[in-house]
Amino acid sequence: MRKFVLSMSFFGCLTLLNVSCQTEEETPKEARVILITMDGLRWKELFTGADSLLIAHAQYVQDSAALKSKFWRADPQARRKALMPFVWDSIATFGQLYGNREYDNKVDLTNQHFFSYPGYNEILTGTADDKRIHSNDKINNPNITFLEKIASLYPQQERVAAFGSWDVFPFIINEERSKIPVNAGFEIAHTLPLSEREAFLNTLQEQIPSPWGSVRLDAFTHHFALEYLQKKTPLLTYIAYGETDDFAHDGEYDAYLESAHTTDDFLKDLWAFTQKHPLYKNNTLFLVTTDHGRGMNTLDSWRSHGAAFPETQQTWLMAYGKGIAPRGEMKEKQQWYNNQIAASLLRFLGAEDLVTPKMGAALPFVEAPK
Repeated sequence: MRKFVLSMSFFGCLTLLNVSCQTEEETPKEARVILITMDGLRWKELFTGADSLLIAHAQYVQDSAALKSKFWRADPQARRKALMPFVWDSIATFGQLYGNREYDNKVDLTNQHFFSYPGYNEILTGTADDKRIHSNDKINNPNITFLEKIASLYPQQERVAAFGSWDVFPFIINEERSKIPVNAGFEIAHTLPLSEREAFLNTLQEQIPSPWGSVRLDAFTHHFALEYLQKKTPLLTYIAYGETDDFAHDGEYDAYLESAHTTDDFLKDLWAFTQKHPLYKNNTLFLVTTDHGRGMNTLDSWRSHGAAFPETQQTWLMAYGKGIAPRGEMKEKQQWYNNQIAASLLRFLGAEDLVTPKMGAALPFVEAPK
């Protein structure tokens, strides 16, 4: 626990900001992590923007003129910036982006299934488990995630939290065993006392229908997470947005692009929050990735993923914040894997002794704080 010298400046800080905050007398701040996933977003859209074959395709787009006006540009770099402006105007200046295969810069899965539960298990545990994790069924994960490993270091302290749009996340993280609070699917906020905004979100979620039976709209996931960050200031937060994958499965390329664009705004929101909060400012590592890719070899395969589409093992990774050098888009031949994320974040959080030999090796560009 932190030890504070109870000075007038400390009490003034609490009064003005209504949050815990650092004073000169405080012991050094613990580094924090926000891990974010965007379900099934292709590297193609991230690095080159809207797909020229799909943006005007009548089967997948309702109003091609409006969509092209918003997201189409002749130049791929301008096109990707139109789709995800915060990524390319900001993250690309102070962070690092991996997975643009046009430069032979690759990020891939190591599991052989190429769909969601196996993908999230790989990210969160650092190990593929093809024999036991081979469906999206709501089965408690027998594997221990790095979230659970970190939570075990702080019993009863609420230092780890997870938020997801898909209602399978309580099982992926094994909320029952790990005791990590997982707000996912259509769950409401219930950590008392509720903020005024949380109470409003609870009501609104019940009143706005989702297009899907197992996935809520990402705006609820985002704002529940943001409120929790403000209330509890967890050491480690995982946020899993889901709309991009579901709109793609539905064949709605316009909604897929709009969702990616909105998630870019969410990334901007989270960054702005951390830059204003005394416990998070200049002290938070962000990693952003996806659980799997999408088909690319035929006009219709973008809707699908899985072992029948080998290219859907292709993913991507963004890293920015504490300890990340401002190198921008990587344009050299490299190969990284999603199973390297767990060990990287354990090392970053000072728990390298919890890394197991089965995990992918920690990423060298994610440096542990000195």
